[in-house]
Amino acid sequence: MATIKEIPPVIETKDVFVGDKKAPVTLMEFGDYESEECAKVNEIVKKILDEHKNIVRFNFRHFPLTKIHQRSQKAAEAAVSAAQDGKFWEMHNALFANRRNLGTTTLKLHAKDAGINRKEMLEELMNGTYGQNVHEDIAYGKKIGVTDIPVFFINGTKYTGKITFEGLSKEIIAASKKAKTAKKGK
Repeated sequence: MATIKEIPPVIETKDVFVGDKKAPVTLMEFGDYESEECAKVNEIVKKILDEHKNIVRFNFRHFPLTKIHQRSQKAAEAAVSAAQDGKFWEMHNALFANRRNLGTTTLKLHAKDAGINRKEMLEELMNGTYGQNVHEDIAYGKKIGVTDIPVFFINGTKYTGKITFEGLSKEIIAASKKAKTAKKGK
């Protein structure tokens, strides 16, 4: 008698966060792994997560600008693939660190550096296994007004200031105070 292998659910980027799960503030970024500007703000995000670890959690959503960054789509798919192994953030940081070298076969090397040793990963990239997940991020971004990258949302509100540590920190602290006030009012 044949058995049917159960396929585990796909872990999507909308469900992947770094930081305190109970944090009152969610910082969400739409970005592209080949973008120099996104790589710069990734360093700001790391500092924010370190400085505000008790009040903020971070979610990265893919918005590859494939007209100017031809390899960004596959890089985003590699990050989704890494999420299946619980290694999204390791891969995320490896992709930004190697943003000038994101060919499909080198993505497998970056995955190894991120601690991912799944043989299927290269096949997944070649087959576009996680392409739909990336397109869902893009569709969601467009729905909420994303037209360029990087762009941030703080508790669902688009951040319109200059993307600096100080600017984002100020808004995160204000959002945290607002969330605490709203919680007390219930």
